[in-house]
Amino acid sequence: MKRYTFHKGGIHPEENKFANSKGIEVFPLPKQAVVFMSQHLGAPAVPVVAKGDQVKVGQLIGKAEAFVCANVHSPVSGTVAKVEETADITGYKKMAVTIDVEGDEFAEGIDTSDTLNKEITLGKEEIIARMKECGIVGLGGACFPTHIKYMLPPEKKADYLIINAAECEPYITSDHKIMMEKAEECIVGVRALLIASGAPVALIGIEENKPDAIARLYEVCEPYDNIKVCKLKTKYPQGAEKQLIKALTGREVPNGKLPIEAGCIVNNIMTAHAVYEAVQKNKPIIDTYTTITGKSLPEKRNFKIRIGTPLMEVLNTVGIPENTGKIISGGPMMGKAISNTNAYFAKGMSSILFMDEKESRREKASPCLRCGKCVAACVMGLEPILLHVLADQRRYEECEANHIMNCIECGCCQYSCPSHRPLLDLIRVGKMKTGEMIRNRKK
Repeated sequence: MKRYTFHKGGIHPEENKFANSKGIEVFPLPKQAVVFMSQHLGAPAVPVVAKGDQVKVGQLIGKAEAFVCANVHSPVSGTVAKVEETADITGYKKMAVTIDVEGDEFAEGIDTSDTLNKEITLGKEEIIARMKECGIVGLGGACFPTHIKYMLPPEKKADYLIINAAECEPYITSDHKIMMEKAEECIVGVRALLIASGAPVALIGIEENKPDAIARLYEVCEPYDNIKVCKLKTKYPQGAEKQLIKALTGREVPNGKLPIEAGCIVNNIMTAHAVYEAVQKNKPIIDTYTTITGKSLPEKRNFKIRIGTPLMEVLNTVGIPENTGKIISGGPMMGKAISNTNAYFAKGMSSILFMDEKESRREKASPCLRCGKCVAACVMGLEPILLHVLADQRRYEECEANHIMNCIECGCCQYSCPSHRPLLDLIRVGKMKTGEMIRNRKK
């Protein structure tokens, strides 16, 4: 099988896929669930329930009223205890619905059986509407409302549907396990996305460090001439949108443009599974598939967890290692440190990573050696050390001129720096300030 990759920059961090041999366990229902109205990119959903209301699993509790927004559904059945702002994992407060759990009764119309439903009866517009109705978002990290990607203007055409199954972040194995345990459901979801996109072919990219997943999906896809499984070289960030498109199609997304400008639509494999459940089962996103891992954690595990479950219930179940220095939501490269453990699970929380004190401690920064390793590692062809200096000196017009907004914040530059310069930290600040400057200019 041919091996695909991108050729500009990238790094090879330790894989640490400790939980790849562990099956998916179903985590117990919480006694109380806290469901945020903002679990996606864009505007928050608007609560449509009030204190004292009875809700069922899968019932709409937050309605998307803005264009870039996603519906939110109850992950549990019970009584609404309150509708108020609650702190999330960042410590910032967001509007949320708190539900006292009473049983596990699903809303009418949701198929809760385990029966595989391969026959797709919905058409293009019906599939897009179902994704919107069920609150499907990208589960690769960004949580962008999925239906919007398929609402193409008449002049745009998708030549490829790209399915990101690379899972290039170290430690995370939840995508790997969904491919192994729910491969057929994932491929039905891919077929539904093909219909929605109008693309003639789907390309599924999987890193070669998951040979069992490649073999499993290759077997399931064999009857379908328009779905191709592609082996990717193990290299970070192989799963980044622009790098994946380049690796699989040879096309480049123009600066500042979306994948459709290169004739592509990209979705994560976990999103394809969620689309299967929405299209074939009328089931909205009520669960998150999460890897609980870390070098210091005695037992690494993969869980299916109801959204709204208190984070501390999971942490207490697996046990917090005594030498924990940092807990991260996501992978070590692009994940975010959790500052509030009294928070709750939300869509797209694919991993909880424990890092011990030594591993999480930053090395003291020393002067730049001008070695150029950060430049060689940058997958976007930028000069990270230059952007770092410009951002530090608040020279935001020069940041813009040197394409700081093209940075995908993958962390390759900071990882490769022998002087331990906080390159990405300042580049992120520079991106934020430069973006503000650009927006103010347009007013």
